[in-house]
Amino acid sequence: MIQLAGLLIPFLGTMLGSAFVFFMRGEMSIRLQKTLLGFASGVMVAASVWSLLIPAMEMEAAQGSWSVLPAALGFLLGMGFLLLIDELTPHLHIGADKPEGVRSRLSRTAMLALAVTIHNLPEGMAVGVVFAGAGSSTSNITLASAIAVSLGIAIQNVPEGAIISMPMRTAGNSKWKSFVIGSLSGAVEPVGAFAVMLLASLLMPVLPYMLAFAAGAMFYVVVEELIPESSRGQHSNLSTIGFAVGFVLMMVLDVVLG
Repeated sequence: MIQLAGLLIPFLGTMLGSAFVFFMRGEMSIRLQKTLLGFASGVMVAASVWSLLIPAMEMEAAQGSWSVLPAALGFLLGMGFLLLIDELTPHLHIGADKPEGVRSRLSRTAMLALAVTIHNLPEGMAVGVVFAGAGSSTSNITLASAIAVSLGIAIQNVPEGAIISMPMRTAGNSKWKSFVIGSLSGAVEPVGAFAVMLLASLLMPVLPYMLAFAAGAMFYVVVEELIPESSRGQHSNLSTIGFAVGFVLMMVLDVVLG
């Protein structure tokens, strides 16, 4: 029951952020967007390092110098997987005019939704794999540590939900429609997490690789999307400050709860 609740926590963060359309008027300021994107980047990088890569290497500590191999290989596979998905899936980033991926006749809304799905999938995988690790006797990942990852991703999902729902409201959609679309943008996370949990018994032999795979996928999103979007337009240090705050918050959560 606790594990199921943990899988849903990130989705609740997205819903909370999407609910900003009921309390804020007008469009979210660029300065605030940059800060929140930097914050999300910091949380994802810290979660990847402290909750995924380091445990992956600790599980293989008996291999000595070779303990880094599963982490390195899994990380590269995760980056490569997201790169492949990014190249093949037709999608459109918020604020962009030109779609990416293969050509298609999908609507603008559908391609925006696919872009968000690509972004959120690795986060769901990360939550699922740490909870799978927490349930394994071969891993030193605790349930508290898994909950810390879930909480950290939920916290960074709050600004993401707002960044998605508020432009939809500004574009003329109703508050409720904007809230629902923003909330549904995070629905892929519990789905991905639950799918990983269902495969947990099969994943145990390759758990270190899966932890690193999720880390690589999350790093891809940070490097390919979040950091470029936070640096777009007029130069500002706000995204850097947001990154530092997000990184430290996630690091503290992992250490204190883990």
